[in-house]
Amino acid sequence: MRRLVSRRALLCWLSLLTLEAVPSPDSLAQVITAGPPTCPGVALTFDLCPVRTGSGYDKPLIDYLIKHRIPATFFMSGKWMAKHQSEVEQLLNLDFFEVGTHGDVHAHLPMHDADEQRKEILTPVKLLQDHYGHHATLFRPPYGEYNDVTVAVVKLLGLQFIQWNIESGDPDPTLSAGRILLRVAKRAKPGSIIVLHANGKGKQTRVVIEHLTREILPAKQLRPMTVSELLDCQSSTP
Repeated sequence: MRRLVSRRALLCWLSLLTLEAVPSPDSLAQVITAGPPTCPGVALTFDLCPVRTGSGYDKPLIDYLIKHRIPATFFMSGKWMAKHQSEVEQLLNLDFFEVGTHGDVHAHLPMHDADEQRKEILTPVKLLQDHYGHHATLFRPPYGEYNDVTVAVVKLLGLQFIQWNIESGDPDPTLSAGRILLRVAKRAKPGSIIVLHANGKGKQTRVVIEHLTREILPAKQLRPMTVSELLDCQSSTP
């Protein structure tokens, strides 16, 4: 979801001077919503947002992905990482998983000025680097919300701005696994990036992933990839 604000956006844009440089519009980071349309793969991405109740970690889902060595990309918030250190280490240590960041406290970025956005975006990047020795390059904004200032800050920080073109809707408790699968199956195509959740908010996510990876994607001659694999994909669809 993209939110643009007029006067506030202008003020935020001017405040980029505090970041030592104001990029020209042509140099702004590209907001990526999909991979090459000729690539026979889709990116399964899982947001790890902080939660108020529950474990905040969908272990059955992760165990399934690990057992079947299914490539996936996880976008971790700083607040989530602070409470799940062992889980962070586990996900980082598997070569078919990829880890990016998802803001620090899961803030609504367009409501903040450039300095505040920079702190929200950069804090989990530094946490992964300083405590886990992991250089994160992928960023997804909390709630999928951003404005022109967000894009500029991401560019200045040297990160890739990753969104999606298929929203699974898995946190919605009113959606059955069947309805989620129908939504994803209808839209899945070469190069798709699918957003799901691995923080326990998606009650049907594991069932969805099982059917998606066993039945739906193979039927479409598509295979799971990490985001980076998808963006680098040179293969062509059959």
